Amino acid sequence: MNFGIIGAGMIGHFHAKAIEAMDGGTLHSVFDLRAEGAEKLAAEYGIKAYSDLEAFLADPDLEVVTVGTPSGAHRDPSLAAMNAGKHVICEKPLEVTTERIDEMTAAAASNKVTLAAVLNRRFHPGMDAFKKAVAEGRFGVLTSASCYVKWYRDQAYYDSAAWRGTWALDGGGALMNQAIHTIDALIYLAGAVKSVQASTACLAHTGIEVEDMAVAILEFENGARGVIEGSTTSWSKDGHPARVQLCGTEGSVFLADESFEVWDFMHEKPEDAEIKATLMKGQEAGVGANDPSAISFYQHQRNFEEVVAAIAEGREPSTSAAEARKPVALITAIYESARNDGRKIAL
Repeated sequence: MNFGIIGAGMIGHFHAKAIEAMDGGTLHSVFDLRAEGAEKLAAEYGIKAYSDLEAFLADPDLEVVTVGTPSGAHRDPSLAAMNAGKHVICEKPLEVTTERIDEMTAAAASNKVTLAAVLNRRFHPGMDAFKKAVAEGRFGVLTSASCYVKWYRDQAYYDSAAWRGTWALDGGGALMNQAIHTIDALIYLAGAVKSVQASTACLAHTGIEVEDMAVAILEFENGARGVIEGSTTSWSKDGHPARVQLCGTEGSVFLADESFEVWDFMHEKPEDAEIKATLMKGQEAGVGANDPSAISFYQHQRNFEEVVAAIAEGREPSTSAAEARKPVALITAIYESARNDGRKIAL
């Protein structure tokens, strides 16, 4: 399928690398309001460049559009693409409110096209093994499910673009921007959250509207309890990995980025030895913990391949809009609780 990219910034270049490497997709074109940005990316990859959105979407050879604009500016280009009959794969968060996500979902249905999200941290061998263990009920009664994203962004990061750190275009801070993939992984593994109580603050940055530190207490529908901690104030020389930790009456697994710190079950299986031999944590730096440009594109590649396969098979992709809505709903509930002095908010 022929892919076009909306947004020729850092994310656009990232998407281009993933599309070039993927099976089932060909990089075809790029759109950016800044003509020089579009032309630069187009020259690098030998593709068409557009600075007019209508002309970009009118190309009959264009089939799939990836959206890499600021978070709070995902809806309008996605709607335009779907109304033009194109499938859309949109960066995280799909949008910054559930109402906007619902509007986008309705447009996909009415135009009979696929709307999918970039939930790239679902696509690596560690997550595959983790999800399989959950599906097989290896934890017994799940009692604890938590995630921790203790990352660092300096003041220059927020000063680099006027939209960063704003409610309108960032949609939030450490949770909505940095921790959302790990929060998605937590829900993906542990199931739906019933209620939250939270506290947020801006402790170490100036000139931003959003949080750089957040803590939430969770109650899951299955009865488990847990914690979400998200930060862009946690300096480390190499960066802390993003962690997801599940514990139950028959097992415990602690995932740190793409490998395990703990893989321990009461009832062992033959595959456990292979997992412990190949997927246990070494001394790797946190993926994107201090530098967002350091994140590998291969998970995006697998994400894009899954969406193309779903389109070909006539099914919903595993990173559907419905899936992408879940972490946004949870994060906005956390923000509501924090605005109301930690009041318990039901989802």
